[in-house]
Amino acid sequence: MRRFFFLAFLLGSCAFPGRATPTARAEGTGIIVRPIDGDTVVVAIAGAQESVRFIGIDTPESVSQQRPIECYGPEAKERTAALLPPGTVVRLERDVEARDKYDRLLVYLYRAEDNTFVNLLLVQEGYADSFPYPPNTAHQAHFAQAEATAKATQVGLWTACGGTDTPAGQ
Repeated sequence: MRRFFFLAFLLGSCAFPGRATPTARAEGTGIIVRPIDGDTVVVAIAGAQESVRFIGIDTPESVSQQRPIECYGPEAKERTAALLPPGTVVRLERDVEARDKYDRLLVYLYRAEDNTFVNLLLVQEGYADSFPYPPNTAHQAHFAQAEATAKATQVGLWTACGGTDTPAGQ
């Protein structure tokens, strides 16, 4: 029953983001349907499919119609797909705002089987950079530290591209 309450609260808060209190942090579970890119996936939650955007990070573009494919974008999407293959059970944690301007659910995402914090892992491995989305900043200090370490050790996009927002092939 408690699990149902969390899912109902999560979905209710998402459907009516203005009704969520500034400190609300609903948790729920879902099942990965497919990746969209390195920082966005489709998740089945209580029978409905939701586009879910990872809070606090940004991966290079790999599928945008408005922007060119960026250096390390395809690799970031592949890494997310490897971490979260279809059928993977995930735990979703919200911050202050439930949705972004594209109506995507904003979450900190954890792989349920081993509690891997996917947002943070992508930054640590150099597939994403820290990207604050105020007021959703509960883990921002961790992301900033992970980015500093990834830059210093030149992992992932920091070696291949020299940073983020670099067009592919440059």
